[in-house]
Amino acid sequence: MNRRTFLLGTFSGLSVLALSGCVPEPTPTGTPTPTSTPAPSLVPQPAEMLRTSWSDDPFARGSYSFAAVGSTPQHREDLAEPILDRLYLAGEAVSIDEPGTVQGARGSGQSAARALLEVAEPGERIAVIGGGIAGLAAARQLTAAGFTAVVIESRDRLGGRIQTVSGDAWPIPVELGPSFIVSGGSTSLDEELTGLDIAHEQFLPTPEVRTPDGTLATVSPVGAEVVTAALAWAAEQAQDTALAQALVATGSATLSMTDGDAGVSDADWLDYQLATSTTLESGAPTEEMSGWYTPTPATIQAEDTRIVLGGYGALIDDLAADLDVLYSSVVTRIGYTETSVSLRLGTGESLTVDRAIVTVPLGVLQSDVIEFVPPLPFAHRGAIAALGMGTLDKIWLRFDEPFWDTEATVWTTVGDDTLDFRVWVNMLPLTGEPILMGLVSGERALALATVDDTAFTDAALRSLEPFAVLATATPAP
Repeated sequence: MNRRTFLLGTFSGLSVLALSGCVPEPTPTGTPTPTSTPAPSLVPQPAEMLRTSWSDDPFARGSYSFAAVGSTPQHREDLAEPILDRLYLAGEAVSIDEPGTVQGARGSGQSAARALLEVAEPGERIAVIGGGIAGLAAARQLTAAGFTAVVIESRDRLGGRIQTVSGDAWPIPVELGPSFIVSGGSTSLDEELTGLDIAHEQFLPTPEVRTPDGTLATVSPVGAEVVTAALAWAAEQAQDTALAQALVATGSATLSMTDGDAGVSDADWLDYQLATSTTLESGAPTEEMSGWYTPTPATIQAEDTRIVLGGYGALIDDLAADLDVLYSSVVTRIGYTETSVSLRLGTGESLTVDRAIVTVPLGVLQSDVIEFVPPLPFAHRGAIAALGMGTLDKIWLRFDEPFWDTEATVWTTVGDDTLDFRVWVNMLPLTGEPILMGLVSGERALALATVDDTAFTDAALRSLEPFAVLATATPAP
């Protein structure tokens, strides 16, 4: 699809997105098996590859929640409300201040545990459904208070959407889930990582931008300005509207497609803003994003972003130490009364506890694979339906030697909206290893979710061509 077709399709109005789970997960894969389709000539085949497919993972059904059209922060508050003082929901989608983040999920689990402890009697048995960071944080707080808590995890591992892979093929820990801590100054998470000797450091998010032929380009403010204007328009409307509709209403469909500096038009810069920032943060297309609650483009201060290099998995291991965990156990039914909570597992086994904290991802709750008896209260069901579940997938590539000569840690592309991976993190300056991490989100992530490893890798390698040393990397005029 060319740029003109993309813009007309996206902005035509009506024609017109990192934790624990309950139903297989993105399986780390090795070097893709070659097929008859040749790899791009400018970029060599990687020595090793790992990928994710979170939307296709029945234990996650997406990567993180976002503010969908019609949703409000009140919906997250509704999810946090205890049900008969027996059932509690937790996870990143329940976090009001930091949804979609590791610290938000952890904080939500701790809040649910505190609420439960206010009403629980000594000797009660508690079930925590989901062994991601929200569930583990809750279980850790409950056991510290002297209660018996069992963690019921559907996978054969803990961590949920936090998944760190280590091995002989990879000289550094590979994060298939979240890699960053955003707004680290407002959370104790980085202090905990330091205490556990988990390497993490300040991350400078300033990108190096290239056009399809490798020409360096200077980011134009046009894209951010257009999105900001659209959100300002949406804020004044009587009803919430999609960001796509707001862009149409503020004239984005008529942006100039005439090439400017480095052969990049204003329309290209809007596409760039959406692909590398706005939709990347939500994991969703603009037609699903709330015009009222989508964050306005803003420069993130460098000190507010840190990258985890020593493995998030070590944090999971620390939280899980000495906890009672039931692995490979899928919860299919949760019954609750004013006196107890009963759980049915996929194996047919049953378990009765005094109270339970449910930390499965929003995407799992939306899929109705867990039956609640009686059905959850109306406010909870309304919140689950209203919030959105976005998708961001990753590919990690290890090369025998670098094919690039830039020392920039973040790479982005402008001027070719057919590329799937528009954002890359160059790990070489950070670790000394020729390793790249590519990001794909929203509709493109959904489209790639079910393709085989070869097709997934080929899409990534094609997106890397502008950064190959054979490309013409000349400064923009």
